[in-house]
Parts: sequence; structure tokens; C-alpha cells
Amino acid sequence: MNNLEIAEILDQVIDLTSEKDSNALELALAHSLFKLVGIQNVVVYTARHIKKSTLSASSKEPKNKDQPIPAELLDDLNQCLKTAQIIDLTKDGKSLTLFPLQSAKKQPLAVVLVKESDGNNRHILAIQVLRIYHNFLALMNENERDTLTGLLNRKTFDQKISTIISDLQKANKRRRGDDDGASYLAIFDIDHFKNVNDTYGHLIGDEVLLTFSQLMDKHFRGKDLLFRFGGEEFVGVYLCPDDATMAEILNRFRNVIADHDFPQVGKVTVSCGFTKVDPHDLPPNIIGRADTALYHAKETGRNQVCQYEKLVAEGHLEAKEEADSGDIELF
Repeated sequence: MNNLEIAEILDQVIDLTSEKDSNALELALAHSLFKLVGIQNVVVYTARHIKKSTLSASSKEPKNKDQPIPAELLDDLNQCLKTAQIIDLTKDGKSLTLFPLQSAKKQPLAVVLVKESDGNNRHILAIQVLRIYHNFLALMNENERDTLTGLLNRKTFDQKISTIISDLQKANKRRRGDDDGASYLAIFDIDHFKNVNDTYGHLIGDEVLLTFSQLMDKHFRGKDLLFRFGGEEFVGVYLCPDDATMAEILNRFRNVIADHDFPQVGKVTVSCGFTKVDPHDLPPNIIGRADTALYHAKETGRNQVCQYEKLVAEGHLEAKEEADSGDIELF
């Protein structure tokens, strides 16, 4: 390998490890594999929703994300997650590599499927690039995640919500059709959680929080962003067609919690407030509206879902005076 090839590899590693967003990191991985190794297709399947790909990038053959996964490949994906071992396959005459991704705590995160070009003799280099990606992703995951629940943390929320607003502004400028629906933010608060800690102790309280987060993770979609804000407060950011559908989805989750038997504690309920995210919103305004709706839900009986905009329209709340971008000094 000459100095020029080494320099090209190092440049790709620098680009790969300079990303601070997990989605951008996936695309950087695909680009590195295309450029350095001659890979045809890169697909990432998350452990949370292994039947769906979160990224499908191709140098030659675009792939439909909604395309059903053959049963035999699904078995291989689950085996890769379970064993945390690299699996090399041949499907329809094509060489496939399944590479498992784990967190720093050895929890399964995802499987990267790599389809190599015919006659490609750079398999070892592809594995090395994937190992670099794996190590960097594990560090990033540890920094982005809440220690107890594994959900995204408050620090990560600030970056994610700014990206969502920026994407909404770009879509608005392009006058794109509303195919994906609107963005919504919901705040969940476990009812009477202080009583759980006082009655059963903080260890059992932590078990309730962990179980709640697992139910949250299981119930919502892979593309939904789920955060723990601290204590018994959780946040979700969603794409949804309209207000009524969003309320239905959140109420369905509320019923999942109410029907679940939590170890030693028994029945627990949750209150929720949500709001629609506008392209010109500011994060404090979004949180403030959802929090106001949550407070109304708690004050008027708990175990219910309330939407800020609906509460204002029905006269239950007065619209909050919100800051605009001109009121905030940016550094």
C-alpha cells in the first residue's frame, strides 16, 4: 500500500470520527465503505426494530426501506445480534457481511449489512472500517444515553430538537408535500411516583423507571425519538399525520402503562401533555407548551393525554406568551 492510499484511508477515518450525530455517522460509514472498499450496499438494522432498516445507502442499487426482509436473513440478523459475532453469507450469488454493533456496556445496538462487489478482495479493510465505526459509535452512544434507562438523555435532546426544527424550516422553504405529517413533542410524567419511592424505596423506583422506558421503547416506532429528562419525566418526539392520530397513539401507550403489572408496585399510570412543533418554534417554547398541557392533565385527574393547542381552542387554557428568535441572544 503506497502513501497516497494510506492518506486516503486516514482521511476517511478522520471524516468518519468527526461526526457527532448518529444518523450522520451512518451516512459517513456508508460513504467510507463505498470509496475505500468498493461496497455496493450498506443497510443498518437497529436491535430495537430489527425487521426494519434505519439506513439504506447504495453506490449502485437503491433499496426500498419498506421492502420485506426474507425470513432466512431475519434469522441471520437475530443470530448476529445474539452472538455478537461477524457473519459472512452468500445470498443470490452475492457476498454479504453482517457486523454486530454493541454499546460500551455490551448491549446490542444494531447490525450493519454490507453487500460487496463481485470479485472484491478488500474484505479485511471493510471489517477494519466497521471496527472503527463500532468503537466510535459505542463511545457516542454512551455519551448520548441515560445511564439507567438507555433512552436518549437531556443533553442529546437539545441537539436533536434543533435539527428537527431546522429540517422543518428547509421543508417549508421547499414547499414539500406533507407526506410525513407534522412533528409533535410529548412529555410523560409517571403519576404519584414520589409515593413509589417513599413506599418501596429508590431501588424499586428505579425498576419502575426502567420498565416504563422498556415499554416506551417497545411501543413506539424506531424513528421516534425517546428521551429521559430526569426523575420520572420522559419526552417523545414523533412524526404523525395529524393531531387526532397523535392523541390516539399517545392514549394507546397510556393504556399500555395502566394495564401493565409493575414488579412489587402493581399498577402505575402516566399523564401526558403534547404540542405540535412549528417550523419557526424555539425549543423552550415547545417544551413550555407541552409542559403546560402536562400540568393540566395532572391537575384535572391524571392518567390522561392533553394537547396544548386543543386546550387553548376549547378555552381551558390561555395561549402562552412565547419568545421569538429575536428575543434570544445567540452566541
